Amino acid sequence: MSKISELLQELGISKVKLAKYLGVSRQMVYNYLELDSINKWPKEKKILLFKLLDINDGDDKTINSIKVTTDYLMDVESRLTSGVKSTPGFDNYFNISDLKPEQQNLITNITYLIKELLLDDDTNNTTFYVMSYMYNMLQSLDNVPEIKYIFGYMAKTTGFVDPEEYKFDEDKQFIFEGILYSALTLYNNGGASKTKLAESHKRFVQEINQKKEETLSRTQQLNTIKIQALRELGYNEITTENASEVLEKIAEIESRKV
Repeated sequence: MSKISELLQELGISKVKLAKYLGVSRQMVYNYLELDSINKWPKEKKILLFKLLDINDGDDKTINSIKVTTDYLMDVESRLTSGVKSTPGFDNYFNISDLKPEQQNLITNITYLIKELLLDDDTNNTTFYVMSYMYNMLQSLDNVPEIKYIFGYMAKTTGFVDPEEYKFDEDKQFIFEGILYSALTLYNNGGASKTKLAESHKRFVQEINQKKEETLSRTQQLNTIKIQALRELGYNEITTENASEVLEKIAEIESRKV
């Protein structure tokens, strides 16, 4: 299964996309990928995955034989897109019966509102891009705590929530709201200009690009160390049985470079 997971990552297929294609929840995809064999998947889901990857079985030899070329990548993306539209079980992805009534109501309200906004979208697809950015923010919610403070601040300034309501860390939320208020006041009162902020925005772009480069570099470094650890231990892959040993070896290799 690790080979399949690596291939999906190389192809850029997210858990969300795969969940939509298979017609299951994202958590179910995680559960499938944690199994030690593709043969333990439900038969119909296994067939769908084989069809997506254009293979007959999911053993390591078959997966290793796949060459991820531009043509193959485009073919997989095409099958993925068409599969999401035609998969009979896709509606199951929206099964919310296991949620609390207030959670179900929230999802329903958000879904209808987004649909209405998209139906009224302008020719520049403004609403589409806004919703896309919101989706990106929700994806980052676990890693960027400030996102929930931004949502809280906007709900307060638009009158939906009492300004003295604090659902998160009160001190941090209070400080963040004060800073954001000062910044937006400056923005709305014309106290800022593109010329004045050009240098600051330049640093903003540079910092983001640097983080991307560091993440890519770290990922490549870890992959190299993992391969080295497996080679030194005489393994071909990380398994449940050798995971602890391999991780210890990875830590040892990293310590050598200090």
